Amino acid sequence: MKEYKLEIFADYFQFHLHDEKYNPNFGNAWTEFTTKNLLAITDEGIAVGTRRNMDVKVLIKILDSEPVPKNNNKDSIFQINESDLLIISKKLVVMGCTEYFPEAKRIELENGIYRVRIYYCDLDKISKDELDGDDYYEIEIWKTNNKNIPTYNQLISLHKN
Repeated sequence: MKEYKLEIFADYFQFHLHDEKYNPNFGNAWTEFTTKNLLAITDEGIAVGTRRNMDVKVLIKILDSEPVPKNNNKDSIFQINESDLLIISKKLVVMGCTEYFPEAKRIELENGIYRVRIYYCDLDKISKDELDGDDYYEIEIWKTNNKNIPTYNQLISLHKN
């Protein structure tokens, strides 16, 4: 397992995951449904919604196989979402939506389809003005045998409080 601890500026209440060769446009992917569920998906990437329009902590774990989902009661998890993501350049980009692309974090991965599980943690620990908080976003990524990338309409929300 490899771990990456990041702090990402979640401008417009989001950050993105996508292959380095893609330049996804999430404009039409953000609807009332996706905003409520904190996840927008296009054929080229994933936009993770956040509860703050500030720097947020993001922990990314690259795993060899699918992990057992975390226990909500133990880990202060507000919500869990999953989607698939295609890697074609051997580089996953993790960035805020207004971040300068050449300076964005890159993570080396084999080409293929990956499952991405997002845990939205401690969302109840955000100040009333939404400027400060202990919220964080943990992302587990593992290679799958899936042959098709799901479309926006195949969003899976595993658990919500």
